[in-house]
Amino acid sequence: MRLYREHSFRPKAYSALFVLFFALTSCMFTGVESTKQVTDKEVQRTIGELERRQPTMTVQPFRDSVPAWRIGKEFYVTDNQLRLIMSRADDDTTTLAGKILRYDGYEAGSVLDNTATLNLKFIAPTGKAYIYRTGKTREQFTHSFIVPLLIDLDMVHDVDRQLRGREVYIKTPLWYDLSDESLRRERQFIKVRIDAVEPGNKVLPLRVRFTTLDKGEQAFVWMSDPNATMPGRDFDSLFSLRDMHENYPDITEVTWQRIIQGQVAVGMTKEECRLAIGAPKRISRLPDQSGLREYWYYDGGSYLFFVDGLLSDYRL
Repeated sequence: MRLYREHSFRPKAYSALFVLFFALTSCMFTGVESTKQVTDKEVQRTIGELERRQPTMTVQPFRDSVPAWRIGKEFYVTDNQLRLIMSRADDDTTTLAGKILRYDGYEAGSVLDNTATLNLKFIAPTGKAYIYRTGKTREQFTHSFIVPLLIDLDMVHDVDRQLRGREVYIKTPLWYDLSDESLRRERQFIKVRIDAVEPGNKVLPLRVRFTTLDKGEQAFVWMSDPNATMPGRDFDSLFSLRDMHENYPDITEVTWQRIIQGQVAVGMTKEECRLAIGAPKRISRLPDQSGLREYWYYDGGSYLFFVDGLLSDYRL
C-alpha cells in the first residue's frame, strides 16, 4: 500500500483538498445516479498543490562543485558497477562496493569544437587509479553534479552536523532494520532522536539512524541528497519539527493513537483515515438521494467506504 506523505497540513488545507477533489468529480445530475472516478494522478497533483503552499524546514544543501574539490576529497562507493563507468589501463576485478575513493585531480579529456572537457581521477585504497570522463567543461559543473555510484562524504558529514542529536517527529511508518536493512512497518508521528547520518545507497545517498524516545527502538530511513531532492524522500517528507497532533486539535487522543499505529475504525473521517494509511490509489463517488457515498481504493484490493464523509466499512 502506498503511504501518504504528510507535510504538516493545517485543517484548512485539508478542507481545500476535499473541495478540490469534489471539483474534480462534480457533474450535473438529472435524477440518474452518476459515478465519477478520480485517478491517482489527479489525487497526487492536488495533494502536491497543497503541499507546496505549506512552510517547511529544509536541510541546508551542501555547496561544493568540481572546481572547488580538494585533493584527497573522499567518496563512498555504493556498487561494484562503478568499474563499468570508470577507465583503467588493465583488466580490473577489484571489489569496490563499500570502499572509499579519494579524488586526485583532473586532466583534460576530449576536445570538441576547441572546448576541452575534464576527466576526474580517483585513487582506490589499493593505489589503483580510476578515471571518470565527465564530458563537461570546467564552467559547466554545478553544485548538483554527482559521479554515478559515488557518494560525496563531505555532503554526508555536512548533513550529519545539521541533524545529529535533533529530536523530531517521524512521519513515515516504513522503517529499516539496522542489522539486515529489511523493511518493517512501525509507528508514525512519534518523537525520535536522530543518532547519525551515514552514506546510503546508489538511489538514496543518506541513511538516517534514529532512536524512538518512548521505547528506545532503533532503526533508519533512506533520505535523498539535499542538493538533488527526490520527491517524497527529503527531510521534510520524512520528519517534522513539531508534534503533528497539534495541527489537528479536533482529533481525539484515542483516534490519534490509531493513526500512529496506521489503523482505521468505523466512524473516522476521511482526513483521519488519510493520516492513518495514506492517500488512495483511486477514488469513486456515488451520489444518491440519501447522501454521498465514496470508495477509496488501495493496492492489493484494500478499500475504504465512506457515507457522508465518515468511514462506514473497509477492507485492509
